[in-house]
Amino acid sequence: MTDIPKTAPSGFGPIFRTSPFLDSLGTFYAKGMGADMVLGVFVEVRATNARGAAHGGFLAGLADVALGYAMSSSETPIGRFVTSALTLNFAGAAHVGDWIETRVDIQKLGRQLGFANVYLSVKDKRIVHASGTFLRVAEPGA
Repeated sequence: MTDIPKTAPSGFGPIFRTSPFLDSLGTFYAKGMGADMVLGVFVEVRATNARGAAHGGFLAGLADVALGYAMSSSETPIGRFVTSALTLNFAGAAHVGDWIETRVDIQKLGRQLGFANVYLSVKDKRIVHASGTFLRVAEPGA
């Protein structure tokens, strides 16, 4: 089994907001904000499929979180979005111990909808492309 490094690459810190779901998958890190935000995570055994590669559901979750966090933090005050549609194309694999990073391209943030793409990469190899549509939602109590 591959040893998983204990520290994230330089510039990455704990993600600014997490959830029970994310915590169940691993420890997520971030650097930057808005469209420049990069998320990173080491693939752990708990995030793999029967073949020992990162599970597609894990990769889909990472893509969804990267898109949503980048879009939400692109606005001041921070916007609130929920995923309306998410499409993924798998072009490679990640394995236990691999460091995955995200790169987001926000196409448009409108009054009701937002559109963005994200690439998930291991080193310089793109393993997933995802595109998402997000619905803007009101603040609780608004």
